[in-house]
Amino acid sequence: MHATPAKLQFARHLRRESTDAERLLWFHLRDRRLGVKFRRQQPIGPFIVDFLSVEAAVIIELDGSQHHEDVDAGRTGFLERRGYRVLRFWNHDVLVHTEAVLEVILASVALTPTPLPGGEGLKLKRALKLR
Repeated sequence: MHATPAKLQFARHLRRESTDAERLLWFHLRDRRLGVKFRRQQPIGPFIVDFLSVEAAVIIELDGSQHHEDVDAGRTGFLERRGYRVLRFWNHDVLVHTEAVLEVILASVALTPTPLPGGEGLKLKRALKLR
């Protein structure tokens, strides 16, 4: 499923209007600083995810006060069914506990991905238990 021009334009808008937490995390994720390439504000199906590493099959979502677990559960399920591991952090944790957040992300991207049949994405060989 390809992103529509409107969705791509909205993703560009989100990149320009990043939150403080998104900017801080992007500083640590960009340029393969954790060993894998990340993209930010990437369209996937009907959603735009905050950060995506295709090669590690990891999506990072930052949640502020506007996010609700019941709504996010459907989104997370959609992404996981496509072979992605979804990590969620509160904006506050990214800003205040940056090192701890980075440790969780680093442990997750260190897992070896396995290609799914038909080139439909990546699936992790084993699951990481988050603290």
